Amino acid sequence: MAQEEAAHPTTTTPQQAETQARLQVLIESRAIWSALGGGLLGLLVGLVVFYEQRPSLAGDDSIQFYGAIAGGIAAGIAFLLGYSLNARMANIWIGQRPRLQQLIDTVALLVVHSSIAVMGSLGIFRVFQEAFIGLTVDHLAGALLVAIIGGVAAYFSFNSGARINAFTLSTLLAIFMASGVLVSMIFAENPFWWHVMFSELGTGQAGLTSFWTFNTTLVVSGIIITTLTAFIARDLEIWAGHERAKVAQRLEARADQRRRPTGRVPLATRVSNSFSGHFRTPRVMMVRVLMVTMGLSLAGVGLIPISLHLQAHTIVTAVFGVSFLFILLAVPYLLPGFSRSFYVLSFLAAAGLVFSFLLWRPIGYWNLTSLELVGAAILFAWLIVFIRNIAALVERVRQIETA
Repeated sequence: MAQEEAAHPTTTTPQQAETQARLQVLIESRAIWSALGGGLLGLLVGLVVFYEQRPSLAGDDSIQFYGAIAGGIAAGIAFLLGYSLNARMANIWIGQRPRLQQLIDTVALLVVHSSIAVMGSLGIFRVFQEAFIGLTVDHLAGALLVAIIGGVAAYFSFNSGARINAFTLSTLLAIFMASGVLVSMIFAENPFWWHVMFSELGTGQAGLTSFWTFNTTLVVSGIIITTLTAFIARDLEIWAGHERAKVAQRLEARADQRRRPTGRVPLATRVSNSFSGHFRTPRVMMVRVLMVTMGLSLAGVGLIPISLHLQAHTIVTAVFGVSFLFILLAVPYLLPGFSRSFYVLSFLAAAGLVFSFLLWRPIGYWNLTSLELVGAAILFAWLIVFIRNIAALVERVRQIETA
């Protein structure tokens, strides 16, 4: 039933709905087992490394350090288990793609979930250590805290992998990018990197930790954008198929109304229908190509730091920005049938990008770092609204099909 639902997502029978409900219960049950396993892993790690010691909350050989290790491992394993369940029982199409693409996407998502767990542990315990200066705990309490990190990381990672969709993936992308860039800022050896631009964090002058964290974040985020594109394109195709059929019926009805007694349709009507069909037909493939271009160019920004080749770095950065700007401006042509309010939002986002660029050059109001911050905010805000609009349109199609 789950396979049938995945193959025909616009129809839902009572049996399929019941199967999906059972699947959700199964996911929660296995998520709890994953949490228990992650907690046990963390407990064992803590008992071994903290034996006869009083670890601090943060620093070398601390709860922060070993919690990050245990949480990262638990999150990675739990995600793989949840993602495997998703591909086998919910989104069957995930496992039907080319093997290389599946491998790349899985590795990228694995890195995202493990990295979020690691950075979460590093950040949380650093804050607590600042709040409780000089605090140390015994080895049992330290092991228990590491167990909690492992259990929480495993629980949420399993749920994320088992229920992954376009909206959750975009949220993960935003959290991962923000966390990675924040860690790069914290460990940057040059405190005045922001006088130049964010890409300064990806140079050797920023320090080894900042260099690898920043560039790895960009590369993985670029891959995640291509993965997100697959989810978005699948949902768009569901809506676009219904939209194409509706447009075809409307144009056929118009042709029948104006058909002459001889059976011929006037030339003006045929030309009008041709133009209407062209401009009212969604172009999902073009959206997919543009978003994949954005993902690959973002990965290119991380693979080619400015310290390696400034011109190539600038080119791939420009490709990313131009691709996104083109989508914003061409949305009414690419996706006719969306609400007018979404078109207005897209135009405002494009205007915001252009105005922010002008404030950098030639006005000189702010530097490139400010422009990049504004651009990232516009990108993620628009992307979340875009995905929510797609979800609403797909839900409407499902309601129409089942009515």
